[in-house]
Amino acid sequence: MTSIGGAEMVDWNLAVATATRLVRPGPEVSRDEARAVVAELRRHAKASEEHVRSFTRMIPEGHEPEDTPVLVVDRAGWIRANVAGFRELLKPLLEKMQERRSGTPGGAVLGAVGGKVTGVELGMLLSFLASRVLGQYETFAPATRELPAGENGGGRLLLVAPNIVHVERELDVAPHDFRLWVALHEETHRTQFTAVPWLRDHLQGEIQSFLGATDMDPMTVLERLREAAQALTGARPEGEEEGGRSLVELVQTPEQREILGRLTAVMSLLEGHADYVMDGVGPQVVPSVAEIREKFQQRRARGASRLDQALRKLLGLDAKLRQYRDGERFVRAVVDEVGMAGFNRVWTSPNTLPTKAEIAKPADWVARVHRKAE
Repeated sequence: MTSIGGAEMVDWNLAVATATRLVRPGPEVSRDEARAVVAELRRHAKASEEHVRSFTRMIPEGHEPEDTPVLVVDRAGWIRANVAGFRELLKPLLEKMQERRSGTPGGAVLGAVGGKVTGVELGMLLSFLASRVLGQYETFAPATRELPAGENGGGRLLLVAPNIVHVERELDVAPHDFRLWVALHEETHRTQFTAVPWLRDHLQGEIQSFLGATDMDPMTVLERLREAAQALTGARPEGEEEGGRSLVELVQTPEQREILGRLTAVMSLLEGHADYVMDGVGPQVVPSVAEIREKFQQRRARGASRLDQALRKLLGLDAKLRQYRDGERFVRAVVDEVGMAGFNRVWTSPNTLPTKAEIAKPADWVARVHRKAE
């Protein structure tokens, strides 16, 4: 990372330290129980591979996907992994902002102060998210000594054990079934990227184009992070609209809006496909899948509190919830119309991915991809 006077735009080590210090402790479990949970999640992750491949038919015969590690982590481990991922993915944007700042008077001093402020505020946001994420396939994860990743830029699958235990207790569902259900969702994401070789580079290219089109000064970034941090601490000025606009909405240029439309469609497809597969495999291997799905959907929609809802809006997490819903409807409608093999044409190339409009109208995608081919 380029820097001025040794100061980075974000103090990443401070972000990790802040998030680790502020994150809430996980549920109380004995050492033996914790070991048993970790071992069971690893077994479920392995078993999920065959379940997902069989259901989706996404692995060509005779071909094994690039190996990607499965890591069962605690909340601090999730924080470290995501800071490493953010640092890698945001590098082009931060370098661009660094160059802009280098021409301003006192840039080195602003860099030292701003990097620490941003590190603290990023840490506050990560501490909030670290207690909520159940699992994650890290597509762009760089390998570190503590956190291995797949070879040649492959990702890694994270399962956050304390969060899974917390939610299964909160929902009062069968722990064995819930853990396997979560593993099925995350394994679907791993299958998507390992079975479709071009998908990672395509998504990375879109994200870098989005970040490259950003036209804002460093102080704007600090201000947006400060708004999110204020939502966490309750320090939002009196009378200010609660929730505000999301961070993504605040940085858009016309070019970014086009890119974001394509990204939204892809993410809706990936999340909806994972939900569809999770429920499709579920009845055969997760006896209580219907109960789990109903309770989990209610939890997703409800949110923990007004503060939680405000922060979700600011971070754009409400949009992610819509992606699950809209994407799952798209996948279900297409599979009902043309079968799983017909749906899998979506993975042929970037040109066969659905547009944002087609996510809302699956018949238009079927008409474009299937009837045109015929």
